Amino acid sequence: MSPRSRTSPRTGTPRERHRYGGWSRPGDGDGTGDVLDADALIADRETRIIVCCGSGGVGKTTTSAALALRAAEQGRKVCVLTIDPARRLAQSMGLTELDNVPRPVRDAGANGGSLDAMMLDMKRTFDEVVEAHASPEKAKQILQNPFYIALSSSFAGTQEYMAMEKLGQLHADAVEGGRWDLIVVDTPPSRSALDFLDAPERLSSLLDGRFIKLLLTPARGPARFLTAGFGMVTGALNKVLGAQILTDVQTFVAAFDTLFGGFRQRAEATYALLQAPETAFVVVASPENDALREAMYFVERLTEERMPLAGLVLNRVTVPSTDAVDEAEAESAARRLDESAGDGPVVAALLRAHADRVRAQARESRLRRRFAGAHPAVPIVPVPALAGDVHDLDGLRLIGERLAS
Repeated sequence: MSPRSRTSPRTGTPRERHRYGGWSRPGDGDGTGDVLDADALIADRETRIIVCCGSGGVGKTTTSAALALRAAEQGRKVCVLTIDPARRLAQSMGLTELDNVPRPVRDAGANGGSLDAMMLDMKRTFDEVVEAHASPEKAKQILQNPFYIALSSSFAGTQEYMAMEKLGQLHADAVEGGRWDLIVVDTPPSRSALDFLDAPERLSSLLDGRFIKLLLTPARGPARFLTAGFGMVTGALNKVLGAQILTDVQTFVAAFDTLFGGFRQRAEATYALLQAPETAFVVVASPENDALREAMYFVERLTEERMPLAGLVLNRVTVPSTDAVDEAEAESAARRLDESAGDGPVVAALLRAHADRVRAQARESRLRRRFAGAHPAVPIVPVPALAGDVHDLDGLRLIGERLAS
């Protein structure tokens, strides 16, 4: 059974999960929907995994780190896993580097809480899986195989699959050893941030698909399969791929054969974990048309896959102006001041900047109302844009405060 074909019971609709789980509060009635209560989400001890997803460049890494830090400072034992190859998370947490081993973050945590951070090392995770589930001799044969080295380092879908493997490992450590009570996952920076839902099936299909089985047939099957027809096929493949590459693939598959079932079994277990009530998905988007269109897709896909959705973080929104001067008045006054002497041109520039801000805020409000109209059951929390980039724990704390406001 593939991960996509699994079904897992859920308690109630997404709207009921929000109400009964206490993860949202009523909005202000302006048509922008209910508000996601981030503090209620991280305070809910039944929530053991938070997965942040969204399109690239919307602030998933920062949101993941801010949620993890805020949870640690409210007494939870947290591990945050980033899959973004950038080093922003390490820098913001005061770490010189992140790797495949969870490392404690200094000056993070209060009331018994703690924070560990790590970055997925795709190849190292694959190596660990092989070492854990194969005999030493078989593992050595696999790890030294050229096809395996290419597969574990750069094959499409391997990063997403290994993210699932690492999440399963962290969850096992949390459950069996009590090391953490909350895991926050920053999803891959791919075109579709939900590729990790499909990755187990794609990789499993590759590893136990017809083509691989055909390559493995000489090592497995009776002599009747070694026909002239098969010889013609392998001869053609030799010309296209090269004899050595084909030999490397056949050697890899023969050595890896005993691990096929374990990969699929663990993928199904982790997929079921993502569907479980202890998991909460947070979709992150910026207040731009393309990003919110992607967010709508993520919401629909999560609902289709029976994944528990907590809500939407609308990141880097323009702070509403408190000035009584509207856009038209600001533009009109700026035109009059352009020809003035003294400070007139400077004031005109400030008025035009104010008009741009008013326009941006109005546009973002329209986009938010459109999203809320399409998905009224999904609570939203707007996070105002900061003046600069987040580069330390204080910046992450500020983001956390804005997530909870």
